[in-house]
Amino acid sequence: MSEITMTGSMNDTTQTSVLRAAVEVDGERASYLTAGHDGRVVLLLHGTYWSRVWLPVLGRLAEAGLRPIAVDLPGLGRSGGELDLQTATVPALADWVVRFASAMNLSGPIALVGHDIGGAVAQHLVAHDRLEVNRLVLANSVTFDSWPVAGVARFRDPQVIATVGAEELLAARREAVTAALAGAATEALITEYLDPWTDARVRRSWMALAGAADNRYTRELVPALAQSTTPKLLIWGEDDGFQKLEYAERFASEIPHTTLVTIPDAGHIPMENAPGDVARALVEFLT
Repeated sequence: MSEITMTGSMNDTTQTSVLRAAVEVDGERASYLTAGHDGRVVLLLHGTYWSRVWLPVLGRLAEAGLRPIAVDLPGLGRSGGELDLQTATVPALADWVVRFASAMNLSGPIALVGHDIGGAVAQHLVAHDRLEVNRLVLANSVTFDSWPVAGVARFRDPQVIATVGAEELLAARREAVTAALAGAATEALITEYLDPWTDARVRRSWMALAGAADNRYTRELVPALAQSTTPKLLIWGEDDGFQKLEYAERFASEIPHTTLVTIPDAGHIPMENAPGDVARALVEFLT
């Protein structure tokens, strides 16, 4: 278990430690970030990035009495294993999250939070009642037919997958990460975000995730979500060039029991642009 120290809280006056740990799922290492030991479990899912997107808010959630767990999906981030076109689909990833929750003994009602394609996985879990979830949060998530975006969709082409090299993929991810970080982008932060993709296994897993991206998985969930009484919160960076605010507004208007909180001057990863605002919205909703 390693320790990562994040300075600051919602009022930027304290210092909180975030730990990286692991548990075995399907015979492979499932890596996760966590903070705190007690309190309501908050399971946080990433999409085309990795658990790093949640790091700025984990300590803040723990300070509020919550137990956040941000897991790296298989083959991505710091987790072991490798995704293929079958295991990278939204339903297959949802099945894996259920197995991860079992391995972690996450019993009782939990709060589920999803970013980007991780939001599709979270929607699937709630719509199909796969986990006991009493709060659902989507942060700049894919919804309806909002995805895959162009930078991901190109990797659905088998010819692209067969010919793309490491340098080309890393350049594409650098461009996407820089845009997603918006005003928070610095060379050091971009490099930190890109680090997992220096591993060929992670690059292959990411291309499988991109290749399996299909908006039918979210479109098909709409009727069930419309019937769901689980309270839902949308946290949205207003300047997101990937998942437009209009999709969040549509979700809030069509899906009952949904509240929308927008984050000004924030992009696709508002946790980096305004961690205090995002953490505050999460804490108010989850506690």
